[in-house]
Amino acid sequence: MDPTSQDINLNSPNKGNSMDRSDNMADVQAEGAAAANSALPLPPGLTEEEAEELHLELTKVEEEINTLRQVLSAKERHASELKRKLGLSPLNELKQNITKSWQDVQTSQAYKKTQETLSEAGQRTSAAFNTLGTAISRRLGDMRNSPTFKSFEDKVGNLKEAGSAESAKRHNH
Repeated sequence: MDPTSQDINLNSPNKGNSMDRSDNMADVQAEGAAAANSALPLPPGLTEEEAEELHLELTKVEEEINTLRQVLSAKERHASELKRKLGLSPLNELKQNITKSWQDVQTSQAYKKTQETLSEAGQRTSAAFNTLGTAISRRLGDMRNSPTFKSFEDKVGNLKEAGSAESAKRHNH
């Protein structure tokens, strides 16, 4: 089939038919199928007529497949041309696809559930640190009020006073 003379409009009653050679091509292919049919033994349960009908149907389906491939190719070329005219480059399309995919991910149930779980974990961690900080503060307060710490604090205070007095003596002399 000559793609330039073939009608590729899927709505056309002449879809896939070339202007002058389609009947000849079908005849050649049908003759080839018939010749192939006579050369091969028939599958069990099939008459020669049934096998010939199946071969003709196979030929027709293969022709339709080829026509659809040609139509698809033409549509893809047309879509590429329209995209080019609209200024849509493959890079822009990729960016749009990534953006859409990210939006789809963000609206997915799995993402929402993961986000909720992480948020809860963050809140629990924050609460745990707050509790830990409160416990440490309380412990330090308890420790500061303990007799041992008071004794230590008194000794440090005495050393400070002794050091200040010694310094004052040196300063006066």
